[in-house]
Amino acid sequence: MINPRQIEAFRAVMLTGGITAAAELLNISQPAVSRLISDLQYALKLTLFERRGARIAPTSEAMSLYQVVDRAFVGLELIEQTARDLTARRSGTLRVAAMPALGVGFLPRYVARFLAERPRVDIALRGSTSPIILDWVATGQCEIGFAHTPIDHAAVLTEKIHGLPAVAILPPGHPLADRDVLRPKDFEGESFISTTPPTLLRYRIDTVFADHDVSRVMRVETQLTMNACAMVAAGHGVSIVDPFTAREYVPHGLLVRPFEPFIGFDIAVLRSAQVPLSMIAEDFLAGFLEEVTRFRDGLPGAGAASADRPKVARPTDL
Repeated sequence: MINPRQIEAFRAVMLTGGITAAAELLNISQPAVSRLISDLQYALKLTLFERRGARIAPTSEAMSLYQVVDRAFVGLELIEQTARDLTARRSGTLRVAAMPALGVGFLPRYVARFLAERPRVDIALRGSTSPIILDWVATGQCEIGFAHTPIDHAAVLTEKIHGLPAVAILPPGHPLADRDVLRPKDFEGESFISTTPPTLLRYRIDTVFADHDVSRVMRVETQLTMNACAMVAAGHGVSIVDPFTAREYVPHGLLVRPFEPFIGFDIAVLRSAQVPLSMIAEDFLAGFLEEVTRFRDGLPGAGAASADRPKVARPTDL
């Protein structure tokens, strides 16, 4: 039979990467941690760690088990945090999760302004990939999530923000920098940094270039648009990315240009289908949409595309 102390020791080892560090985290002896891990492996009939020289490494079974264990601990921590909030009689607590495109700068700045006007409101801001954000909202770990579309889950309501354009990015001094608007033919033969498939934005970009019969030199693929922006700013290649990440790298020399035809970068706003949003969460979302609209209006060439201004499609409109 497994016991909570064994699971706690397992999680500590996974978090810290070693028996000694886990013992310090749990404030127990190193032999005690080793014994707890040994007993857990015996009870589960699994090998969770392998010795590699002076260190241990988790097995694939350990990685799979840790995903379940961590979710359980996050649930317990959520209960404890809620109890502390109630005891302290705080005005409100909001838990928000966002994809990297928003979390790299745009959303934290909005959160800072939101909190400045509400000194008795607390916000927990988390970041991850869209599938994990969906899980956090579905399981009640976050009230609001911002993810890529499309999203489909029985326990989650999805509101889509449309009308945001993907933008072209260039390194300093690039020959295309003197053009006000870039089009597919401008990228013929250019070294192109692309996001790793499958993403909706990648599909839309590839479709546009295929429709215009334009061949790019696909030299680099990366999962994160911030990596693409950093590489372009460093002088290697060109790309088309979401406008939020692109704006963060302008101070690093990145050049941002409108791209035609319009390629949409949609945001899915996620919330629970069972639990209504609090008043704080409603205020947060309303202010966020206003902030997105101001951001869109400030993009290069925004005046020519006012018809595509960001708007929310409520679940009944989808």
